[in-house]
Amino acid sequence: MDPEQPSSALLAPTLENLASVKVFPLIPALKKDVTVYSALSWDQLTAADINFSIVRPIVNKYARLKNMAVVYACLVVRSYFLSESDCDLAFAGVMLSRASLCEILAYKLLGRFATNYIQLVAVLTTSWSPLAGATHEIIVEVKQNLGTQDVESSQSALEMAISTDAKAFLSSPVTQKVVNDIYNGTVVFSHTAHRSILADNYKPRAIEIYDPQKAPFLDHYRLRVPKYGKYFEFLNFALLLLTFILCLSTQDKTKLTIWEVAFIIFGSAFTLEEYTASTEHGWIIYIANTWNAFDFSLVVIFLVYLGLRIKGLSFNDLSTSSMAFDILSCAACILFPRLAFFAVSDNVIVLSLRAMIAQFVFFIGIAAICFSGLLFALWTLAIDNGTQQTSWPISSIAWLMVQIWFGNTSLSFDQATSFHPLLGPILMTIFAALSNTLLLTILICILSNTVARIDSNATQEHLYQFTISTIEGVKSDALFSYQPPFNLLALIILKPASWFLSPRALHSTNVFLIKLTSLPQLIIIGLYERYLSSGRRLRESGKDAAYSFYNSLPRHIKNIPLVEALVGSASNDLYDAIFEVEVAEDFDIFDESDDDAPALRSLDSRENIRASGTSPGPRHRKRPSSLNASRTSPSPQASPRQRVISTLSPNDVPQTSPRQRVISTHSPNDVFASPDVITTSFRSPLARLFNQRSPVDGPAVGEASLRRIETLLDDVRSLPVQRLKEEMKELQDRQARIENLLLMLTRGMRNESKQGTIST
Repeated sequence: MDPEQPSSALLAPTLENLASVKVFPLIPALKKDVTVYSALSWDQLTAADINFSIVRPIVNKYARLKNMAVVYACLVVRSYFLSESDCDLAFAGVMLSRASLCEILAYKLLGRFATNYIQLVAVLTTSWSPLAGATHEIIVEVKQNLGTQDVESSQSALEMAISTDAKAFLSSPVTQKVVNDIYNGTVVFSHTAHRSILADNYKPRAIEIYDPQKAPFLDHYRLRVPKYGKYFEFLNFALLLLTFILCLSTQDKTKLTIWEVAFIIFGSAFTLEEYTASTEHGWIIYIANTWNAFDFSLVVIFLVYLGLRIKGLSFNDLSTSSMAFDILSCAACILFPRLAFFAVSDNVIVLSLRAMIAQFVFFIGIAAICFSGLLFALWTLAIDNGTQQTSWPISSIAWLMVQIWFGNTSLSFDQATSFHPLLGPILMTIFAALSNTLLLTILICILSNTVARIDSNATQEHLYQFTISTIEGVKSDALFSYQPPFNLLALIILKPASWFLSPRALHSTNVFLIKLTSLPQLIIIGLYERYLSSGRRLRESGKDAAYSFYNSLPRHIKNIPLVEALVGSASNDLYDAIFEVEVAEDFDIFDESDDDAPALRSLDSRENIRASGTSPGPRHRKRPSSLNASRTSPSPQASPRQRVISTLSPNDVPQTSPRQRVISTHSPNDVFASPDVITTSFRSPLARLFNQRSPVDGPAVGEASLRRIETLLDDVRSLPVQRLKEEMKELQDRQARIENLLLMLTRGMRNESKQGTIST
């Protein structure tokens, strides 16, 4: 068995299946279906109405195709709308809205593949050709539009998202799950090298989940894992910085020193690595990384130094060699902070540094163009003065304007009259006011807004940069498996060998050289993945032992703050243990009567109560007679305002009225039998008076009833007038509501009676 083959057969899409996926038919179909005719913001596009009316139907339509290239096609259409927004400014807002809608469709369609993780990785990492599935006539027409026969350009969905700045798509949890696994080396795959300097496509590997226990110990593919590549990159920068310092410390303009030769070797290896990285994924993805912009500046400085140094040594020109070292010393402005940025790469200021530099350079360029007219005017005035022609050349005027721009305004007033007695002070005053007061204030506001904007989306920006660095770490070029300066050796040996060696022989030679030059790194990676990274079970068992020891301690020792801080709070363990319990039976914590409680009930009239002799309400439930027999009447000395509430079930009490009336189940004759027993509950004596009605066919009101009425009237006299008005108004409102409710309830009965009369 070949040790380089996958150790286990996973349900991953084969290369034949991926090659048969049709990509091109999706592109015009998506372009047609993305129909947004208004300039909408991102929040408006993600609102519920747009989601259900526009986004969801399109997602369901294309999800039924089960085409793994649909996410890539959405991002291709997004790139089209972004380019259209730059060309057609009249409809730029609409085009940007359509581009945002394509991004929303991309990450919603990506979620449909999340059930199969291997398939999800294939959707994001497979390099798709946009012309796959197109007819021959379409391919010919595309070649004619491009003016070339080379139309082989394939990219993955992740690369397409980076090139179109789809930051919301890249920062989504589904995408970041795949990106994190690629970064850690959990997911293993390889691309077919098309634009590589040294291609080794003999054994393309399908997507698999890496298992260090089944993989070979010296696995040279682990050198391409982005997580390990970051550590190697840090060491390479440290060695480059060390040789750089020693080169400038021991510089000799007449000959090459040992440390200068070492620096030239490491600098050439670094330049080759950066060039290979820009060729692998394209310039757009390469320059999108913030750190690659610094690295590219370092490469430019190194190449200028190397050219001047070769010229100075060839012609024995000491001034040229001196200029070469002077230019090389400027590289310290990039090398020192570049090494420090490895530790603070997630800082907001570092993330916004690239955007701030770009806006600063653009603003300074616009200002220089605007003030070029002033430069020419001052130069002309100096020439007209005659005596000042030699003392004010155009370079001196430009340097004077730069000093004034950056705050040295005193020079503008001192030298103004040397240009012209009248116009010189006027022009220099205007320039000083514009540069120091207006333009610098605008520049500070622009940079502050840039930092604030990136600060609000710091997480999204960080994940965007993290995705770029991860994708750059997964490279198919064989030179990336070599650590500098051994990549120079591999280029010198393997590039000529690739012209006459077979693919198998080239692959075997390449693997041998990788293991020979990177043997210490492979041993460290193998030991780490087998005994440290995969030794989490040992650490977990030790943690369980520590917890068991902690649980065996006495309570007064457990409650010591230091012990709790070291071991952890026991409350979290209790909560976790509660949720781990499987409940076999459901606990009935709700009363069934709560579900039956009516929202609106009307009490029966007193006549019905007397006629039936039962408790009021439409939900009458007959109670045992022992319930009434067990009631005891209140003491005769009780106050007339005392409220006696009878024992009613919750179903017999109206739940919605704020002024509930609870009527007992005594017989009607008992209501008026004793003056001290009041079986209806109201808030005031006035309410009891107005709601107490004498029975029509009952016995005559006795002396006790008259005394009770007199007592109630005395209570009413003691009430404040304002309170009486409020209660009367409240009673009127209640009566009006009851009448309206009765009209509504009896409307149907009245209609039925009329219909019955007509029919008869």
